Amino acid sequence: MSDERATKFFSTLLDFHTRGTMALLLKRIAWFGLYTLVLLIVEAKYHWIPLRSDIIFASLMGTMLSLLLVFRTNTAYDRFWEGRKAWGSLVIHTRIFATMLHAMLPRADKDNRAFFAKHISAYTFATKNHLRDTFLPEELSDLDPPSLERLQLVKHVPNAIGKAIFERMQTLFRSGIFRGEDMRNMKPQYDVLLDTTGVCERIKFTPIPPSYGTYIRVFIFVYLVILPFLLIEKYELYTIPAEMFAGYILMGLEMIAEEIEEPFGLDSNDLPLDSISGTIRANVFEILEV
Repeated sequence: MSDERATKFFSTLLDFHTRGTMALLLKRIAWFGLYTLVLLIVEAKYHWIPLRSDIIFASLMGTMLSLLLVFRTNTAYDRFWEGRKAWGSLVIHTRIFATMLHAMLPRADKDNRAFFAKHISAYTFATKNHLRDTFLPEELSDLDPPSLERLQLVKHVPNAIGKAIFERMQTLFRSGIFRGEDMRNMKPQYDVLLDTTGVCERIKFTPIPPSYGTYIRVFIFVYLVILPFLLIEKYELYTIPAEMFAGYILMGLEMIAEEIEEPFGLDSNDLPLDSISGTIRANVFEILEV
């Protein structure tokens, strides 16, 4: 392992507890550790253990729970990865779209070059904010003030920007700057803009059924409540770290799955949409020489 990778690895270990999900996880683990400590005190004072050690039962429940968590985590990651693929495709096709526009527009046509660069860039930022249920005019400041004012009045900002892009393409086609084959070649790249928004909306507005997540959380809670009774007789004080470690694994996987199943937010594990949108903006402005 190189020095740089080693430094990054150990710095991650040191600051992981400051992240939102991990901080909440540590609090929950601490509660189960305290719960186990209380059980140990009660057992030492009153010799009260309603459940005796049964490793087979604990292993059986753990196996069933692990299967559920694997399915839960895979389902959440599929949503995360589908969103990432959609935005990756957007990066690629906006570059292709801008390259085609650069080749087809006269170099002296600064107005149309600026229009497409600004609107393609604005479309990505508008899509990002649409998925986050926000509207940030400062991120669309490249657009002229009248266009920005009109966007503040519409419900679906990406649609309005996409419509403006296609209207300008049709105007240039009717004026003879774009030919029929040019329009046919650019249309698939334009369609990717709308497709990306549609894919991301499908992910956002089709959440995993809440009852499924609730069922797994209840199962984890019951398992962690029962587990100390099965371990106290054999492990005694070591039951506390065993309980906390089991909680770390089980609750941690559930919390990570819950976070990444909605990949368009602002959590630490969500997609870096601000960075991707900024990359697209830099790309199209550079390609179109604006």
